[in-house]
Amino acid sequence: GAVASGGAAEVAAAVAAGRAGLEGAARGATPSPAQERAAVLDGAAVLLAERTEQFAGTIAAEAAKPVRTARVEAQRAVDTFRFSAAEARTLAGDVVPLDASTAGAGKLGLTLRVPVGVVGAISPFNFPLNLVAHKVAPAIAAGCPVVLKPASQTPLSALTLAEVLLDECGLPPGWLSVVTGSGRDIGDPLVDHDGVAMITFTGSPDVGWSIRARAPRKKVSLELGNNTPVIIEGDGDWRTAAAKIKVAGFSHAGQSCISTQRILAHRSIHDACVAALVDEVSTLVVGPPLDEATDVSSLISAGDTERVEGWVREAVAAGAKVATGGD
Repeated sequence: GAVASGGAAEVAAAVAAGRAGLEGAARGATPSPAQERAAVLDGAAVLLAERTEQFAGTIAAEAAKPVRTARVEAQRAVDTFRFSAAEARTLAGDVVPLDASTAGAGKLGLTLRVPVGVVGAISPFNFPLNLVAHKVAPAIAAGCPVVLKPASQTPLSALTLAEVLLDECGLPPGWLSVVTGSGRDIGDPLVDHDGVAMITFTGSPDVGWSIRARAPRKKVSLELGNNTPVIIEGDGDWRTAAAKIKVAGFSHAGQSCISTQRILAHRSIHDACVAALVDEVSTLVVGPPLDEATDVSSLISAGDTERVEGWVREAVAAGAKVATGGD
């Protein structure tokens, strides 16, 4: 696929469109009422459910996620929109008794939730549909326009989703703008723009914390990387653990913040754990992402492939033993 390469001017236009949408909502235009926002989200859930195969194919084609795994992601995105529709219908404030203070005796305070403003959303490559949905759907539920910067490696799923929302589900223009391009060209202007009230970012810790430091006056929501361990005690069910780690460690070639990245096994069962895990991992089918039999396909880029190969070489040089694979 080919997409546009935007910059600061496109970000500014998208933010302006979002702010215009908010001003229109304040005057009573759509999609201000909660039931209208919920209807948009419900409609998206229905269409996503009907087009699971189409979206799974797009995810597999652009991210090299095996199509069986991509299908699960597309199905999860349906739930994300359903849950967000429910939130749109139930978002409310609170009634607060004020009689903890003498001056408040016999009085009640009322709180009401209102949209924070335009949301700048920056999503990663590894879940190019559902992590976009995680940002876009709740923002719509809350009545907030979104300017979305999808990962530059995987913009097609986001663009397809935007077409569904804008062209078929009744989301008015300006309430979702997808601006494609690099982090430098799109992400930086989005984080810095005074018209953006909140930034939501999923990705690496270094980038996430730099965004937080760069936008001290904005609300910033971060979902960052991990170094997920599995700990197996001497009396643990290590056979089941090996079978689970086969999936948890190698799904989408391990390109997930919650993939198993370290295994700490008690010395009394260490060798048996290694042997069981080698048996499990050796059955993984490596192949093209659109093949139904494929368990593991390519990494997202040639540079990432070289990085992982480098880690294997470093480990072997430091005394590690390659039990299976490694080339």
